[in-house]
Amino acid sequence: MQARHQVVPNSWVRARRALTPWLFLLPALIMFAVYVVVPIGQSIVIGFYEWDGFTAPIWIGLDNYTELFSDEVFYVSLKNNLLWLTLYLLAVPVGLALAIFLNQTVTGIRLYKSLFFLPFIISQVVVGLIFSWFYAPGFGPVAGAIKALTGVEIAILADERFATLGIIAAGLWPQTAYCMILFLSGLNNINPEQVEAARIDNAKGLKMLWHIILPQLRPATFMALVVTIIGSLRSFDLVSIMTSGGPYGSTRVLSFFMYEQALSEYGYRMGYGAAISVILFAIMMIFISIIIYRMLMQERAG
Repeated sequence: MQARHQVVPNSWVRARRALTPWLFLLPALIMFAVYVVVPIGQSIVIGFYEWDGFTAPIWIGLDNYTELFSDEVFYVSLKNNLLWLTLYLLAVPVGLALAIFLNQTVTGIRLYKSLFFLPFIISQVVVGLIFSWFYAPGFGPVAGAIKALTGVEIAILADERFATLGIIAAGLWPQTAYCMILFLSGLNNINPEQVEAARIDNAKGLKMLWHIILPQLRPATFMALVVTIIGSLRSFDLVSIMTSGGPYGSTRVLSFFMYEQALSEYGYRMGYGAAISVILFAIMMIFISIIIYRMLMQERAG
């Protein structure tokens, strides 16, 4: 009986095997480079110029950043963005709670899933218009409820104290639905054997959630945190639709401030707008990097 000889792939076969995955990834990498990496680099470069988008750009170095850090509107926008970020993170635990509820097998659960899924498929513009109607004094249900409880009618979107909070509440509606969908997908991939073993050991309630469910939901939690942070920092649509940055500029955020400076009637200051976008991008990357670092540390510890 002839001995079987192991066929050792030559260098060309090994190279082809190593190259094949990259060939499949190449179209996506090219698209990502052209539409993400290159524009980010161009924005960083434009931030060092005074440019109106039409005439030749003029090099001014760090002047845009110097002006930005002495601009009071920048600090108002930054404060609002941090408020957005803080309150927007409520979408993650609320979305998890809704996902756990909707993952149960009870009568009418499909109807409940459809109702909670609805905000996710509605445009941000439509959400802004709906909540503007909710908040409208005289006929809006939210304004009516506040008047019934306090005896005072408050125009939420016209009041500097409440306008930003009102917009954030509108944004939390679809964002919570998005987090809920991510967690529902994660719950469908939970290992049932671990759950059954935990039940045999008499683990239930918060113990089951903390020690069994949440560790298996780490990928969904990571995605929910990232999309929530990005959504809070690029909160442009709702601000533009509901208040246009008012009243008296109190609801401006960095993305809307960038739009005002670069593309609105305030003037085509592309360099100044690019400087704002660089600061916004840096803030976003700081928070996302912290999340990635903490998750990597948890993975290594686990």
